[in-house]
Amino acid sequence: MPRESSQGGPGDRERMQHMLDAARDVATIVSGKTIAELDSDMITRRALLNALQEIGEAAARVGDEGRRRTPTLAWGKIVATRNILVHVYWGVDHEQIWKMATINVPEMIAALEAAFVDWPMGGTTTE
Repeated sequence: MPRESSQGGPGDRERMQHMLDAARDVATIVSGKTIAELDSDMITRRALLNALQEIGEAAARVGDEGRRRTPTLAWGKIVATRNILVHVYWGVDHEQIWKMATINVPEMIAALEAAFVDWPMGGTTTE
């Protein structure tokens, strides 16, 4: 899916806020849980997969400015994960999802929060 804008600005900031919100949802969903609970609880598993899809959907629409501000994020992998969750849902590896939720997503939260320090919601910078 093509990105909406390569110009950056409020669109990127807003989409990245959507990513952060969904990433925080992921952190809440897995907090205090084990992978065994994920495997045995269909509601938790579906909530987790949905939140990860939302991250990928928003990431696919972030343009060059947003990506430049968060060079540590693996943008291609984030979008590819969304595509796998949507189009190859029957082959989702729960162990990989668990690692993503408990290792990669906390790193994503930190990177997005850091990007927002000098990038207010209006899209302008303080540089």
